[in-house]
Amino acid sequence: MMRLACCTALLFVLRLLVGLPWYQVLPAILIFYLGSGGWSFLQIFARTVGRDLHAAVVLLRVKMNVRRHLREKNTIPKIFAETVRRHGDKTALIFEGTGERWTFRQLDEYSNRVANLLLERGFREGDVVALFMENRSQYVGLWLGMAKIGVEAALINFNLRLEALVHCVTISNAKAVVFGSELTDAVSEVHSSMGKAVQMFCSGEWDPKRVPQGTECLEPLLDGAPSHLPSRPQRCFTDRLFYIYTSGTTGMPKAAIVVHSRYYRMAALVYYGFKMTSDDVLYDCLPLYHSAGNIVGVGQCLIHGMTVVIRKKFSASRFWDDCVKYNCTIVQYIGEICRYLLNQPVRDTEQQHQVRMALGNGLRQSIWEEFMNRFNISQIAEFYGATECNCSLGNFDNKVGACGFNSQILPFIYPIRLVRVDEETMELIRGPDGVCIPCKPGEPGQLVGRIIQNDPLRRFDGYVNQSATSKKIAQSVFKKGDSAYLSGDVLIMDENGHMYFKDRTGDTFRWKGENVSTTEVEGTLSRLLDMKDVVVYGVEVPGYWRVSWEIYRTCHIGSKGKITITGITIYWGCRDTDE
Repeated sequence: MMRLACCTALLFVLRLLVGLPWYQVLPAILIFYLGSGGWSFLQIFARTVGRDLHAAVVLLRVKMNVRRHLREKNTIPKIFAETVRRHGDKTALIFEGTGERWTFRQLDEYSNRVANLLLERGFREGDVVALFMENRSQYVGLWLGMAKIGVEAALINFNLRLEALVHCVTISNAKAVVFGSELTDAVSEVHSSMGKAVQMFCSGEWDPKRVPQGTECLEPLLDGAPSHLPSRPQRCFTDRLFYIYTSGTTGMPKAAIVVHSRYYRMAALVYYGFKMTSDDVLYDCLPLYHSAGNIVGVGQCLIHGMTVVIRKKFSASRFWDDCVKYNCTIVQYIGEICRYLLNQPVRDTEQQHQVRMALGNGLRQSIWEEFMNRFNISQIAEFYGATECNCSLGNFDNKVGACGFNSQILPFIYPIRLVRVDEETMELIRGPDGVCIPCKPGEPGQLVGRIIQNDPLRRFDGYVNQSATSKKIAQSVFKKGDSAYLSGDVLIMDENGHMYFKDRTGDTFRWKGENVSTTEVEGTLSRLLDMKDVVVYGVEVPGYWRVSWEIYRTCHIGSKGKITITGITIYWGCRDTDE
């Protein structure tokens, strides 16, 4: 920036004050620019201008669309209504578990039944209903139907049990729980802790002897509900759509607020950034209680008219068979999925598919090219982003190992930055002026994004818990007095602006693509093992796709003041086969 200012000043002096002609001024400025180190900038410009122009067009397009939706007070259900108008009889969702296909019109009618049933039962705008079930087409129809009348869904991880499950239902203030029959035992264990006021609905195989007392079977209730569109409340694009639970780095899961504009923004940036089309068929085997499966994946169906194949859970042995069977052109992944697939024996279907793009995050650089070459996939659409963040990244130019980039030509277009942190405490390092110090290329730093609440692409909606929201915001990051979102992730940027994931701050480890709080594990083990003091941290086991916990407890202090520590290691296997 200083170099450009000097060039401008030189232009003013030579042209206006000295009076030199243009054919002498321009070479003089070029010589000054190159002599002051500008040649490296020109090289970067030449290498990245195509990538950056594409990103700028995508950002502008999404921003204009968001502003239009804001002006028209649209919501995701209203946008979906337009999708139904365009693609009514086209297949919207395919559930691999049964082979059942829903057209856009059928999905619309199912969600209308959900909305009318809830209205009949007294649910109103702003109420919350917890959704606790495994992947299926009905999952999408349920939260979409809730959204049509302003009821907000709390999407709960179906792996949760006991205290964690009760916590997620409680903090959302849910007035009802819709659970899958496959999770009846999990619900029965905690039913008494949820309170008698919480209504219970069971979806799936009905067994009145197993479900908690007072539970109603959902399917006959929906069959009797009208399929017409109910009267819609006056909702707008910045109102709450649903809640997605993110792993707390120091405790229980946090309920992140997803507003309608955020849902649209996340789905649209991926769609336009990676040049998808409505003719693509997307294979979604990721859990629908997370943003990757429900927004990045299903969002392409609801907003852009793409067919999405939903699988109950990931299967390494059936992955490519499914892709061939349903003519999938895009597959979703998390890093672990790619490793599981590479560990599978070679089969014919891994070359017979039509998949052109793998979309996801967490693919390690060490297996990136092996994955592309073995499975003949031309594009790895790697991205970075948390449900609640305002600093999402996308690897639009297929750079091996990168999770995204930030323009070095026009960095102010997308105000994100890597800032220096203390390697031990991960505290932000500030300069004499109190502002955070930006990292140089090759220097690790925490990714931050400037918060501008009236900008739909820069706003931060936070969590239900205001204390948790405050902890993710820092002041005076880009300049004095501003606010920025703290990602909690350490990345490294190269000279071309490509970003590479390095580490995550806080006490967490990765398990099957999810961040797991060591504090939460400590509490559980302390109760199970009757230990007073427990310390848990994740360690890598060479040669295995497993997570191990090193657990230590203080037994006693000996007569000579020595502390005797007992340590045990617990291995939690993550099989390389179908799960």
